Amino acid sequence: QVQVVESGGGLVQAGGSLRLSCAASGSIRSINVMGWYRQAPGKQRELVAHITSGGNINYADSVKGRFTISRDNAKNTVYLQMNSLKLEDTAVYYCRFAQLGYQYWGQGTQVTVSS
Repeated sequence: QVQVVESGGGLVQAGGSLRLSCAASGSIRSINVMGWYRQAPGKQRELVAHITSGGNINYADSVKGRFTISRDNAKNTVYLQMNSLKLEDTAVYYCRFAQLGYQYWGQGTQVTVSS
């Protein structure tokens, strides 16, 4: 049994910052990829960023230079530091953990950016 819990979402003004976290607990081990996705109403879910166990990182073009993904393997936790937030960043953000033969998703956390 694996539990994945997200936190850190909320309402923030454009130009502000927010930090998301996602922690996995239970019978999980050797997490290869930790990632963040987001989905706005009526839109497809899209990759925001991911980080591998080897430290390889990818970002969506829309967030490069503004968002930073990091992981703490000892805590089975992935973070997303979001700076210089824009209105178009408004979405539900989901974390995802993946290992051989398995993937786990967080429940989603709402991020709303206001003018």
